[in-house]
Amino acid sequence: MHNLFDFALATPEIVLLVLTGAVLLIDAFGNEPTRRMTFMLTMGTILIVIFVSWGQWGEDTQGRTFSSLYVTDSLAHFMKILSAIAVGVTLIYGRAYAEHRDMVARGGEMYSLALLTLLGEFIMISAGNMLTVYLGVELMSFALYALIAVRRDHLVATEAAMKYYVLGCLASGILLYGMSMIYGATGELGLAEIAEVIRQGDAQRLPLAFGVVFIVSGLAFKLTAAPFHMWTPDVYQGSPTTVTLLVAAAPKFAAFVITLRLLIEALHGIAFDWQPMLLIMAVLSLAIGNVVAIAQTNFKRMLAYSTIGQMGFVFLGLLSGVYEDQPGAVAAAYGSALFYVVIYVLTTLSTFGMILVLSRQGFEAEEISDLKGLNRRNPLLAGVLLLSMFSLAGIPPLSGFYAKLVVLQALISAGHVAVAVFAVLCSLIGCFYYLRVVKMAYFDEPEDHITVGAGTPVTRSVMSVNGLLVIGLGILPGGLMALCVHVIQQSLSF
Repeated sequence: MHNLFDFALATPEIVLLVLTGAVLLIDAFGNEPTRRMTFMLTMGTILIVIFVSWGQWGEDTQGRTFSSLYVTDSLAHFMKILSAIAVGVTLIYGRAYAEHRDMVARGGEMYSLALLTLLGEFIMISAGNMLTVYLGVELMSFALYALIAVRRDHLVATEAAMKYYVLGCLASGILLYGMSMIYGATGELGLAEIAEVIRQGDAQRLPLAFGVVFIVSGLAFKLTAAPFHMWTPDVYQGSPTTVTLLVAAAPKFAAFVITLRLLIEALHGIAFDWQPMLLIMAVLSLAIGNVVAIAQTNFKRMLAYSTIGQMGFVFLGLLSGVYEDQPGAVAAAYGSALFYVVIYVLTTLSTFGMILVLSRQGFEAEEISDLKGLNRRNPLLAGVLLLSMFSLAGIPPLSGFYAKLVVLQALISAGHVAVAVFAVLCSLIGCFYYLRVVKMAYFDEPEDHITVGAGTPVTRSVMSVNGLLVIGLGILPGGLMALCVHVIQQSLSF
């Protein structure tokens, strides 16, 4: 169980690292402007990693290795597969966009950096030690900094990269400082060891409390929760849309898992210290995200504030799991938060994928007004947009409605009835700007009559499946919800 060097447990990361190096090396000898070979190799790498993780999950591979720096459990397998799928779908949606904007003409670094972000996410997901958490966070973050600035001659993207870099380094420093205080208070870096020291009452109370404050602040930055959200609208708007989706989708899985591992596995013994912080950030995120989004005219910026509001619900699910001797209720609460993150990423892929598909050479489909009359120009895209907006708004029977419902049920079960009412009111406010987008797509006259395609057959197929899942997981959510609760139970008991 605690083998010092059981490399088999880290097979997905090893395979991903080796294949990423191979992709980077092969691309260095290529000169094709579209980098088709690099793209195909990247997609092949992602598929191989998915199959490796799936195989380990199917064989019930679990354990700790590298002196408990690395953890493999059902939660890790599940989230790695979802992260890889999210990155793969992003690259499928964004390939044409990147080619038209010369993001790959001078080299296929975009694809290699995307794989490195995925590697960082994998390390975060399997972190069993605060050092591993920080290593994964920095690997993912530095790859994203470079990706945002991949259009070197684009001033807006360069500005977004600088903002993200400066604020990201600040957030990483805050997270690292919190970890150092936790180490000072407990004398341990391993998450399981920290939990045991706290359980036995041997931790120094004051530095432990301060460390929790810094750690929660750093995690809130990664999850784009208020009041640590200020980077989000500028980075989402300024980044090339392909990169925006790489920032908005898969990293949320990794950030959610390290939040679980740090707060629930390591620091659950002092949950009543961090629970009020999550409550405050959830309320602020719901209020700021949904209210400020109303004033936005840029679609990407609107979706950034929408993300802030959506993360408020994730925090509500996390803070609802603080019980005494009620393991079933704990797993249900954290499972509802995990379900919400999965549905959020699924819907985010379709909304930003819509922007990528609608954009063409010399034209960025970033303004909400660019969606006017979309139903007349492409009913398929308009239908997927409608499903995505209704899901984000929480309108039944779409998956977003069920995701909000299970979080609210957990919140009410934990006794936070007033907060649940506030969350519902904020969701009603959010309906305004989501329905405004649908109104423009279906009822406004188009500003031009240019025929809108839906990309390649592969892109159309992926977009269709994406839209069907948004409605399908709302009509039949039981399987995914049960799976989320199951992996949470196994992780908590591991």
